[in-house]
Amino acid sequence: MKKNNEEYYSHIKDMFGKIAPFYDLLDMFLSGVRAMVVELVNTKNNPKILDVCTGTGSQAIAFGKKGFYVAGVDLSRDMLKVAEKKNRYDNVKFIASDAADMPFDANQFDISCISFALHYMPVDIREKVLAEIGRVTVPGGGVVIVDHALPKNKISRLLVYHITSLYETMYYPEFIKSDLKALIGKHGIRIEKEIPVGFGAARILKGINQK
Repeated sequence: MKKNNEEYYSHIKDMFGKIAPFYDLLDMFLSGVRAMVVELVNTKNNPKILDVCTGTGSQAIAFGKKGFYVAGVDLSRDMLKVAEKKNRYDNVKFIASDAADMPFDANQFDISCISFALHYMPVDIREKVLAEIGRVTVPGGGVVIVDHALPKNKISRLLVYHITSLYETMYYPEFIKSDLKALIGKHGIRIEKEIPVGFGAARILKGINQK
């Protein structure tokens, strides 16, 4: 398992190092989803927000525009370089960190968010990341998870699955067939709302940290 994880980390760093300069060309199609996430969470009383696997920082910056303190963490320094260039807000900070072992004390953030990242991970890393999100989010705090899904219509499901499999990593098939909500619940996060986006090809899961 350790060897497999070393291969995973090496692959992720190499892949995002190559696509970092072009990533925002794809991410611009998610601008509506980014805005929905900001509107969905309880952002009263100047919350501290953690954006896990922040990438080029689009979600973190969307929160930052509202004036909230945001910390964005990502394993890829190349992606964070792009995020830093985009950032115009003193209340948004970016930190190079493994999401499976974040450099924060427990109960540091009122809201934690992770967008389109869990499907990149083997299941053991995915579990560690969810456990870390539960650890650093205050009890009763908000958790928002955005990632791939499949439409309800059988033909649409097959079409979305096969098209997405063409460009996603080797971990996508296992991820999309797994019970993500059960895995999230295992780590103390209770899902309150599920919102399909992209005609059901993705979804936003809004939850509460019960730890």
